[in-house]
Amino acid sequence: MASGRGWDQIIGDNHTFRRGSDMRNSILHWVTGSALAMALSASSAYAQKKYDPGATDTEINIGQTVPFSGPASAYATIGKAQAAYFRMINDQGGVNGRKINLIQYDDGYSPPKAVEQVRKLVESDEVLLTFQIIGTPSNAAVQKYLNVKKVPQLFAATGASKFTDPKNFPWTLGYNPNYFVEGRIYGQYILKEYPNAKVGVLYQNDDLGKDYLNGIRSGLGDKAATMIVAEASYEMTDPTIDSQILKLKAAGADLLFDASTPKFAAQTIKKSAELGWKPVHILDINATSGWRLPRAWSASITARIRPIRPGRMIRA
Repeated sequence: MASGRGWDQIIGDNHTFRRGSDMRNSILHWVTGSALAMALSASSAYAQKKYDPGATDTEINIGQTVPFSGPASAYATIGKAQAAYFRMINDQGGVNGRKINLIQYDDGYSPPKAVEQVRKLVESDEVLLTFQIIGTPSNAAVQKYLNVKKVPQLFAATGASKFTDPKNFPWTLGYNPNYFVEGRIYGQYILKEYPNAKVGVLYQNDDLGKDYLNGIRSGLGDKAATMIVAEASYEMTDPTIDSQILKLKAAGADLLFDASTPKFAAQTIKKSAELGWKPVHILDINATSGWRLPRAWSASITARIRPIRPGRMIRA
């Protein structure tokens, strides 16, 4: 109920009915009070239908940026599948009678482009929330902006540790398994199955790759300094990673931990074959064309991956 005199106050002053004009006045006051109370109730109900931008009684607008182009365009299939899913939901009547309008823009896996497109989603399209923006660089570029605007950054498609920080970024909710934890699991697996391995690490030079690098170091523990014989990073803008593969091979690595994304994972496989280099090849979940989450991720991944011969690949 809106501010002002409540129901009891409105009718309470005239609760005592008297004969004649007093009774008529009391009835008049009671009827007037009842009408006012109902009007206030209707006004309150109307006010409750005032939603945040992006939501109405019939539709909810949500926004997403996807690398439909650029070095991570392999992830475009995710955005296309999600758009198809929401179309199916809408064809079935939506959610509680509301249609979900998914607005998608191409960010090319470029942080500046992601900022531009997300600002458009928030300030022009007035979405209620962003839904699963794809990629660590894109999410990192807009995290502060979305939190300042108090627009939910829902199910950010990344496992970088910075997206699980509710104290500083309460409007951000990550989605992928944590990359640091995943890297640590691989390190523990290597210790168990390949205790004498000479490890080479290829990683993307951003929050994604650095989390994996720190994770595998943690998993290897005190032996990290001696087991890791070389590390090589690359930028998303690099046309190839041939020089990084040559560096890792030259260091004598016989086990390659590949913390990359699909384009660069494919280049790694191709270049290794051209060089006749056949290390045990461990790929992170982001580098594979298809993956599934183990039922008990942190507990069972080592049980689900069997030791393999050099030259073969391992993925979660």
